[in-house]
Amino acid sequence: MKEYALAGTKRAESGKKAAKQLRAQGLVPANLMTKEGAKAFTVKLTDVRNLLYTSQVYAVKLNIDGEECLAVLKEAQFGPVNEELYHLDFQKFNADEEITVAIPVKLEGFAEGVKAGGKLVKQVRSLNVKGLYNNIPERLVIDVTHIELGKTLNVAALKFDNLEIVTAPSVIVAGVKATRASRQQA
Repeated sequence: MKEYALAGTKRAESGKKAAKQLRAQGLVPANLMTKEGAKAFTVKLTDVRNLLYTSQVYAVKLNIDGEECLAVLKEAQFGPVNEELYHLDFQKFNADEEITVAIPVKLEGFAEGVKAGGKLVKQVRSLNVKGLYNNIPERLVIDVTHIELGKTLNVAALKFDNLEIVTAPSVIVAGVKATRASRQQA
């Protein structure tokens, strides 16, 4: 898992009015969830854009007024009208404890069903996995060569080293749908 360095400053005031003033200054209100409770801080909007607008998953090295810790981005809240970034939530973790994160899925291979005239359909963009952050890959590469026409691949059929898949086993990852051309061949 890649790391992303992010600097923040503690904030004393909370509430709608204070958050609105911070956003007007180009800052984003954020919380760091720890076992002791939540710590309120702010980050610069320009610093978090590369963290948010990417398909990559990062372990964030937070530096809040000199205090450093590892965290993962749990939630980003956006405005309903203009998609303005409203708030960020981070979850603190230690390097030796397991974390749960959503990792992007990449399908690889040429499915048997596609050779027969079907269409490969990706059902999920990411899967929730649990493991040590050093063992979590940038993306989950899934081989689809064995999927036949009209068949699907469920989470239950997937296995990865040093990772536990937390997503429900019945969730369909990918499938090959029949097309008109494949039905006419049969």
